[in-house]
Amino acid sequence: MELRQLRYLVAVVDEGGFTRAAARLHLAQPGLSAQIRQLEKELGQALLDRSGRSVTPTEVGRAVLPYARAALAAADAVRQTVDAHTGLLRGKVTLGLVSGATGHAFDVAALLADFHAAHPALEIALTEDTSERMQAALLAGEIDIALLGPTTEETPPGLSYRTVIDAPLGAAVAPGDPLLDPAGRAAVPVAELRGRPLICLPRGTGVRAALERGCARAGFRPRVAFEAASPPVLAQLAARGLGVAVLPLGEEGSGGGGGLRALRLVGDGLRARIVLARPAAGPAGPAARALLQRLDDALPDVAGNAGAGDAGAGSPV
Repeated sequence: MELRQLRYLVAVVDEGGFTRAAARLHLAQPGLSAQIRQLEKELGQALLDRSGRSVTPTEVGRAVLPYARAALAAADAVRQTVDAHTGLLRGKVTLGLVSGATGHAFDVAALLADFHAAHPALEIALTEDTSERMQAALLAGEIDIALLGPTTEETPPGLSYRTVIDAPLGAAVAPGDPLLDPAGRAAVPVAELRGRPLICLPRGTGVRAALERGCARAGFRPRVAFEAASPPVLAQLAARGLGVAVLPLGEEGSGGGGGLRALRLVGDGLRARIVLARPAAGPAGPAARALLQRLDDALPDVAGNAGAGDAGAGSPV
C-alpha cells in the first residue's frame, strides 16, 4: 500500500468519479483506475462502487476513508515540519482577485512573481470572480486570501478586512453630456442619474453595490443599461455616448481615450473600496500566512481600516 494510492482513493471519493479526480490529480484516467484496482486487490475488498452514475465508497470504503485521510494528513504534517526547519515552503495558496480591483495602484503580477522567486516550491493559484462570490469562498475555505470590493456595509462575520484603496465614485461622460452643465462643475448629485442609462460593473461587485445603495438612499433605482466586468470596457462604452459610466475616480482614463470627463458623485456611501480580505482567524496554512504577510508589507494601508465586524473608513463598497 502506498500513500499515493490513498491520495487517489480520497480524490475519487471527493470528486465523485474518476474523470474529475484524474483532472484534479493531473493524471491519465486509466492509470488512476489501475492504481485504485491495485489497492483493492492488495486489501482484498472493493473500496468503490462503480455501478451508479457517480462513484461512491462501498461499506468497506467508508470505513477505510477516515484512516486514509488521517494517513495523508500525517504525511503532510511531517513534510511541513521538515520544511519549517529548513525554511522551505511547499503546498498551494489561492489568492482571489476581483476583476479590475487593482487598477493602476499596484502590480499584483509583479508581487506574485517576487513571492514565487522567494518560494519556488510553492504553487500559487490566482482566481478572478465577483466580490460576493469571493467572500463566500473565503468563508468556505475555498480560497485563502482575496482582494475584493466589499458588497455590504458591515464586514461579514468570520472575515477580516484591511483597506488598500478607498476612492470616491465618479460619473464618466462623453463631451456634450448634460451632466457637464454648467461648465466647470466637478461634482454631481447622484439624484441627477435618475432615469439616465448607466454603465456599471455587474451585481456582486462592490462598485455596483455602492451605486445601488446610493441611488436607493436618493429615492430611486438605477437604470443600468450596460454591464461589463472590466473598467476599461465601461469607459469605452461611455466614450461612445451609450450612457454614464460609474467608476472609481481615476479609472475613467483606462478606456483608451475618448475625451471622457469625470464628475465626482455626491451622495451617501458612494465610495469604491478595495480590501485585503482573509479569514478572521487568519489563513490556515504556513504558505497562505507567508503570502498574506507579503501582501500586508507590499500593499498600501488606508487610514481607518476595518477589522472583523467594523465598517471601517468611509462607506465600504
